[in-house]
Amino acid sequence: MSERTLQDTLTLANTAKIPQLGFGVYKSPESVCTRSCHTALENGYRHIDTAQFYGNEAQVGRAVHSSTVPRQDVYITTKVLVAEDSVEKTLEKCVDSVRKLDPDSGYVDLFLIHSPNPGAAKRKVMWQALEKLHELGKAKSIGVSNFGIKHIEELKEYATVWPPHVNQIELHPWLQQRDIVEYCHNHGIVVEAYCPLVRNTRADNPTLAKLANKHSVSPNQVLVRYSLQKGWVPLPKSDTPERIATNANVFGFALGDEDMAVLDGLDQGHAGAIVQPVDN
Repeated sequence: MSERTLQDTLTLANTAKIPQLGFGVYKSPESVCTRSCHTALENGYRHIDTAQFYGNEAQVGRAVHSSTVPRQDVYITTKVLVAEDSVEKTLEKCVDSVRKLDPDSGYVDLFLIHSPNPGAAKRKVMWQALEKLHELGKAKSIGVSNFGIKHIEELKEYATVWPPHVNQIELHPWLQQRDIVEYCHNHGIVVEAYCPLVRNTRADNPTLAKLANKHSVSPNQVLVRYSLQKGWVPLPKSDTPERIATNANVFGFALGDEDMAVLDGLDQGHAGAIVQPVDN
């Protein structure tokens, strides 16, 4: 296995590069989000994942703007959850997100549809708005989140950009969603893993604890490393400075084939979800 580093990237279908380790800010309060993003950037993260639904796009933008890291070296992702009653109005809402995140350069690196749940008509409106955003250069890449195979196939009916560049789904050893992961792999869609730490609900799992002890690392470090070795883009989230640093310190050890097989064996299918498995 080649040596991995915090600077590793994956290549999207449009040849853009995405840093393989991201930093999530779900439920990061406005009062601490900017500080947490600063801490992440200081510890080498170069990929921050937010969303309109999170209510902290402006705070992420403020952190990137005030950081010593050049804007072009920070990969920013956001998401649209709710479509307005037209493509144009939905586009306006997405442009507003770009303004919050990058008022100077005027673009985000990746814009996603947050969920398929609003239904087929709304999915079409949101995708067509993202295509316009992409055409305007305000989103370098576009993709989806929580989409199953049927949702991605549905895009073919009207999409001018296909496949979506990314599909962000819940992924960890207890929910491996192998059908959609294989589908994305076969179609050149990069898979991002949200909740890679299972929101600490499995921190005391004996199998995980045994592997952490074996490698003298934390359970969360094992989970991040697992995602990286699966070829996913994990998005660990924390507002604790020490944990932000630790979650990125996963390049001094490697999980062997046997370790990976043990973690693969924890899969519980849809029963292992803590948020939402996809509907294929």
